[in-house]
Amino acid sequence: MGRLIGRTLVELCITAGALIVLLTCYLLFWTNISADNAMAGEMDRLQQQWDQPQQPTPSAPAAAPSAAPSAAPSLVAYPPGEAFAVLYIPRLGRGWKKPIVEGTGETDLQKGIGHYTGTAEPGQPGNFALAGHRRTWGNPFNDFPLLRPGDRIYIDDGHFWYVYVLDRTPLRTLPTDIGVLDPVPPESGYRSPGSYLTLTTCDPAWGHSHRLIEWGRLVSTSPVSAGTPTGLSGA
Repeated sequence: MGRLIGRTLVELCITAGALIVLLTCYLLFWTNISADNAMAGEMDRLQQQWDQPQQPTPSAPAAAPSAAPSAAPSLVAYPPGEAFAVLYIPRLGRGWKKPIVEGTGETDLQKGIGHYTGTAEPGQPGNFALAGHRRTWGNPFNDFPLLRPGDRIYIDDGHFWYVYVLDRTPLRTLPTDIGVLDPVPPESGYRSPGSYLTLTTCDPAWGHSHRLIEWGRLVSTSPVSAGTPTGLSGA
């Protein structure tokens, strides 16, 4: 009887070990491969869309972050789950670029950086807020803690380049701290309405107990036809 129990325990340990190995392979490799393919597909779809004959280019939004809007901005209803712009963060690596997808649900974050629905459009008054995975599904924000004040963040929506500059080191907070998405986030250091950017990810890298937050402000807007903004290479 004791031998049978011992053999059963050994078999259970072997089975558990095999499951752990399979889960690790899934998290470390398969999710990244799947995400890379999904992001590449979104980038291709966006480029094809931008290559189509366009309507007359809209007037450039005013790049005046300190100006108070007279009314709440009207938000574009981006198609849920689809990319509408491309995010570039040189600090995270030469040539680092990811599609920005509408929504922050599980499937949205598996194919790009998610835009919090209901927050501002890029370049517009308010808070343009984004979220990305730290680990798994492409590890897009794995090096998030490396972000520093003065880093520039570039966004291309097919019509304009929007350039934001970060103003602080990442803040660690709780997932319940939804004030980080306010039009003027209380902990950001900003005190008046403007055009702001919020970046969010999980902390620790393999956990969900906290969030890392970065804030930036709009410093320039230029038509895509004018070329790549100064300071950005590999676009």
